[in-house]
Amino acid sequence: MPDGLKRYYGRGDLHFVTFRCCRRLDLLRTKRARTLFVGTCASAASAMPNHVHVLMSEPAQGTVSTVLQMLKQRVSRKMRKRKKRGREGQLTLGFDAGGEELRSFWQARFYDFNVYSRGKVKEKLNYMHANPVIRKLVKHPKDWPWSSWSNYMRGGAGLIEIDAVL
Repeated sequence: MPDGLKRYYGRGDLHFVTFRCCRRLDLLRTKRARTLFVGTCASAASAMPNHVHVLMSEPAQGTVSTVLQMLKQRVSRKMRKRKKRGREGQLTLGFDAGGEELRSFWQARFYDFNVYSRGKVKEKLNYMHANPVIRKLVKHPKDWPWSSWSNYMRGGAGLIEIDAVL
């Protein structure tokens, strides 16, 4: 874990988690990849082309770290199933811009922020929902189907079922 990064578990807080694809590459750039991720995820998540935001509660068993490890492994394995076999029969994720074969789908670390108040919940949800607009991927959050925006603002179902926190 990087110096200065502390994770606090066992307090019953929600956690605002951000994690990136390996080398910050846009491995989630396709609709199929984002839909696969959101379909694999069991909580409100916003999948951008190269990173993910999740607002999640602490699991009944284990930690946020163990849940993310399992989620990232499942998504990586599913993405590998669709790719071609590379050297020595290993399924490959593809190649980076320099032609080097990718060995990992995700970066090893993640950012975790304990969400300890209703105000912080609202702040983090607003951040997640605004992110595709700020990155100029869509003009309005409603146009990003891999977000929980429609669940909160329209009261309708999105691509995944969520437990509303507001």
